[in-house]
Amino acid sequence: MTKLRQFPSGGAIRAARMRPVDLFILCGVVALFYLVARVGASTDQPFRPGNPPAVSTDPGNLPYYAARSVLRMFAGLVPAVLFTFVFGTWAARSRRAAKVIVPAIDILQSVPVLTFLSITVTGFVALFPHSTLGLECASVFAVFTALVWNMALAFYQSLATQPRELDEAARLMGLTRWQRFWKLDVPSGMISQVWNGMISFGAAWFALSASETISVNHRDNALPGIGSYVAQALDDGEGARVGLAVVVMIVTVVSVNFFFWRPLTAWAERFRTEECEIAEQPRSWFLQLLRRSTLPGHLARALRPAGERLDRAMRVLGTGRGRLRHDAARRRAADIAFTVLYTAAVAAIVWKAFSYVLAHVPLPEIGHDALLALVTYGRVLLLVAFSTVVWVPIGAWIGMNPKVNRIAQPVVQVLASFPTNFVFPLAVVVLGASGISLNWGCIVLMALGAQWYVLFNVIAGAGAIPGDLREAAADLGLRGWLRWRKLILPAVFPSYVTGALTASGGAWNASIQAETVSYGTTTLTAFGIGAYIQQATTDGDFARNFLGAVLMSVYVVVINRLFWRRLYRFAMKRCSL
Repeated sequence: MTKLRQFPSGGAIRAARMRPVDLFILCGVVALFYLVARVGASTDQPFRPGNPPAVSTDPGNLPYYAARSVLRMFAGLVPAVLFTFVFGTWAARSRRAAKVIVPAIDILQSVPVLTFLSITVTGFVALFPHSTLGLECASVFAVFTALVWNMALAFYQSLATQPRELDEAARLMGLTRWQRFWKLDVPSGMISQVWNGMISFGAAWFALSASETISVNHRDNALPGIGSYVAQALDDGEGARVGLAVVVMIVTVVSVNFFFWRPLTAWAERFRTEECEIAEQPRSWFLQLLRRSTLPGHLARALRPAGERLDRAMRVLGTGRGRLRHDAARRRAADIAFTVLYTAAVAAIVWKAFSYVLAHVPLPEIGHDALLALVTYGRVLLLVAFSTVVWVPIGAWIGMNPKVNRIAQPVVQVLASFPTNFVFPLAVVVLGASGISLNWGCIVLMALGAQWYVLFNVIAGAGAIPGDLREAAADLGLRGWLRWRKLILPAVFPSYVTGALTASGGAWNASIQAETVSYGTTTLTAFGIGAYIQQATTDGDFARNFLGAVLMSVYVVVINRLFWRRLYRFAMKRCSL
């Protein structure tokens, strides 16, 4: 019997053939890996304390400096995502872990990112004394701290509010902990995680630009990057090159949003489980291009065997069923022991910190510093009030008009991501010419970076109002103020509270640089805790730097607990769609 020779079908031949879009994507991936390797190879250079790497203000170096800055941003994003997955899941699955992790995250996100720099720069430089890798690690750590707390808290909240039906289905199906994490936990929190990651990434640009050039103990530490380029151009009084760096920064932020965050937000919509659709679906031309390519499918098939082996190996973690019954007496005893040990550890840490501060700072100065923090808090209140009055109606109008939203939302993302300290020198010129004190002018400088979070969140909240509610309001004849009071304001209120809380935290961070601004030989200083922390960092005075950070954190935590958290619970209970 003659054996017929088999040939692949026409469909298989067409599937294996490389399309033009595949060639385009492949060239882009190769170029990306080449750029990462080329830029990353220069992160480990010889370094001597007091003699930082030279930062040239030659405009030809700007593309390279921008690439270095972008690489640091994504180097901080990766560990932030890993931290979020590990500690967010741990807090959601363990009552006792949640009692430690959630308050710790709440406090740490209240600590200004810039107060970490004087500590981390010294520590990492000591860890890598003869290499710029220490400064690189300190800069990446600053980006990490700007990203991670908001992301971890958002992921924990998405798991803590997971529908009970999904939890019961996962238990009935006998999913392992590993399978449940990737099949249920990550998809259910994907939309929240992506949006919070995008907002946090925008805030991290500010931390990055500050970390690339910082003076600790009167020693300048600079890394090649767009933030250090601007700082050097400011010291040299080269306004034109500062303006050129601002243009490059805008192009960089827009490119990252176009090629990374916008495709990611559009892709995350596949995990939306609400019955009502949002009025305007996020769209991405770049994502559509990737979906037309066959390369992702080939890559997924090639990695499937490795994924299956990893899934089998992770069965040792067991299932997430847990025990149906618990011994009440043993559980109560364990809770008491945990509470006692936890309280003792916190009390010991607080006592050590208090003793350290009192040993280096006179007690009357602590009262003066508390007054400085109160003055800065007054500026934060004015900023939030201004943002509420101005941006809530504008954001609601933008969010409820899909055509306007499609144009305005990317612009708002760029404004929220732009490091406002780049335009602080212009404030020196304007304030000097007008005679306005920095004590009032710094409120505007703080608002330049913080106010956009209110606008961004209100736009998102207004855009998410279901179409049937809008139609019902139109059928009922709601017009003018009645429509605002009954439909728009309640619908956007939860998003507004989130944006106002984020803007408040961003304003505290911005105060450290906004209360002390300089251009050339002119330096202006305001009365506030931000200027106090900036001066302590420059002098290398760790005790006063630590005291300023603690006072600022105490104000933020107390205000959040007494006001913002209660307002947030009210919004989610009474105004959630």
